[in-house]
Amino acid sequence: MQPTDADGFPIGRHPGWPARLGPLITSRGAVALRPPRLADAGAWSRTRLSDREYLQQWEPTAFGGWQERNSRMAWPAQWTALRGMARRGQMLPFAITVDGAFAGQLTVGNVVRGALRSAWIGYWVASGKAGGGVATAAVALATDHCFRRVGLHRLEATVRPENDRSVRVLEKSGFRREGLFKRYLDVAGAWRDHYVYALTTEDVPDGAVHRLIRTGGASRP
Repeated sequence: MQPTDADGFPIGRHPGWPARLGPLITSRGAVALRPPRLADAGAWSRTRLSDREYLQQWEPTAFGGWQERNSRMAWPAQWTALRGMARRGQMLPFAITVDGAFAGQLTVGNVVRGALRSAWIGYWVASGKAGGGVATAAVALATDHCFRRVGLHRLEATVRPENDRSVRVLEKSGFRREGLFKRYLDVAGAWRDHYVYALTTEDVPDGAVHRLIRTGGASRP
């Protein structure tokens, strides 16, 4: 039987996973990334339900009601799916924490090896922790981990043009806008245009965290 860590993830299954990253100090507190836990059910559900209006406008249209999909009982199935994809090397799922408390999620998905060595990155942060550099710090931590320990060369992110806050996160993290995907994703019941942003290792030779600290967006403890 393969040994697992405290969160139930197998050790050494693929480069860079499982991992705990950070912290970085922001105006909201100490931001860190860790694997999601089954015990996150309560905090995850409370946050998602209370932030429905804030989150739903940016997320892909899905079957079932918001209440049902984000109930405490829905988390075990999601956690199991995330763990399965992480074990197969397809994804790096993280919980975002602020001062040790659950504050959102960051996912590096569709991990492709070989000549491409690419993945996409997505994230959400609780409304009470938004606007204080939390998402930017989380993206910087994940970016450096992907480019260094995981061995990726390129990260991509898509964002609706109307989502000014998420656009700022990506641009502060060094991502460049490469184009516009027309009617790219079904969000909130309609096909929405999305900007595509990308970053490669050559864009941040000293690392995304170093860049963020240099520009005053965060500091080390």
